[in-house]
Amino acid sequence: MKKLSVSLILVLAALFAATTSVQAADLDALLKQVKQAKAEEARLNRQREAEFLKDKNKQAQLLAAAKAKLAAEKARGEQLKQQFDENEQKLAEAEETLERRQGNLGELFGVVRQVAGDVAGILDASLVSSQYPGRSEKLVKMSNDKKLPSIPELEELWYEMQHEMTESGKVVRYMDSVVAVDGTESKQEVVRVGVFNSVSNGKFLRYLPETDQLIILPRQPAKRFTDMAANLQKATSGIVPMAVDPSRGSILNLLVQAPDLKERVAQGKEVGYIIIGLAAFGFLLALYRLIALGITSMKVRSQLKHADSPKKNNPLGRVLLSWHENQDADLETLERKVDEAVVKEVPKLQRGLSILKILAVIAPLLGLLGTVTGMIQTFQSITLFGTGDPKLMAGGISQALITTVLGLMAAIPLTFLHAIVSARSKALVQVLEEQSAGIIARHAEKLSGRK
Repeated sequence: MKKLSVSLILVLAALFAATTSVQAADLDALLKQVKQAKAEEARLNRQREAEFLKDKNKQAQLLAAAKAKLAAEKARGEQLKQQFDENEQKLAEAEETLERRQGNLGELFGVVRQVAGDVAGILDASLVSSQYPGRSEKLVKMSNDKKLPSIPELEELWYEMQHEMTESGKVVRYMDSVVAVDGTESKQEVVRVGVFNSVSNGKFLRYLPETDQLIILPRQPAKRFTDMAANLQKATSGIVPMAVDPSRGSILNLLVQAPDLKERVAQGKEVGYIIIGLAAFGFLLALYRLIALGITSMKVRSQLKHADSPKKNNPLGRVLLSWHENQDADLETLERKVDEAVVKEVPKLQRGLSILKILAVIAPLLGLLGTVTGMIQTFQSITLFGTGDPKLMAGGISQALITTVLGLMAAIPLTFLHAIVSARSKALVQVLEEQSAGIIARHAEKLSGRK
């Protein structure tokens, strides 16, 4: 056992000695590599320092050149500034001399610029520009120019003014692009009446200076005016009557914006439609009652002529039948029977009168309701947007006025119809009362004759 332990110790000692020798050899190699790397790094650093010193000298030369250039530019700037001040002083003296020498020509220059600008605005909006586009370009340039106009420019101004005056007295035909209401564009024959109206295919046109186009008015004037336009376009000679817009299209433009009857009614909104519905119902009811009372009146007049043969198809006939059925009764009984027959007929003759009366009262009240609603909307618009733009308040004001008008338009005829229907029914009731009184009187005489 001891021999085995000694052997194991000897083996471990041999392994330790071998390991130590290997590590010593590796450390020497590592030390050698470190030494070589240090020498290489030192060589590279010396090379970098040499390159840096070389670049430093080059940068110093560039910096010196830049400073020299900056100094030269500053000197040049001072020289240019001095020259600019001298030139500005010379320019002021020259302008003063020019203004002094121009004299009255300066006033003429101002007048020419103003007139050129005014004429350019007139030409832009003129119907003649649809036939001769681009007439105002030179005048606009003249109005913005700062130098005195030349003689050719003054002649151009005079020519354009004379041209506009000459064309204002002509009726001419020419082909031009016309934009329809749906946006389609087509070449059509256009007849221009001076600077006032343009028509094509019997329809009035409007000129848009912004796009240099003629467009058909969405809403045309009355038929008699469009007929005039069609006759003018068909005419080849002679004098033809034609409506002329002296405002050069302003009236026609307002015509496009003016609402028609349907749009006016729509401005009344829900209250307006309710008023119209009640008015229509009231008119139909009044018409029905007038027809019914007319037929009843004819039957009653026919019955008056044949009182001895009463019929059930009319109120008087039914009253007379009650008398014939109770001829043998006493006076009091007969009077009650006849009064009962008359009382039964009165509601039939006065049917619908209360409804007509109520409708005539409700219509203006609904108009007042629409007025209040419209004013509330107007004040809300004022609260939100102020009073700067009247168009924001126009909707509420329109509703207020339209509903008031509709209420009055419904109430006035309904009141009149109620009076007519009431008079007709009262006339028939009066006939029944007169005849019933006559029947009772005759029966009383008959009874007294018997006694």
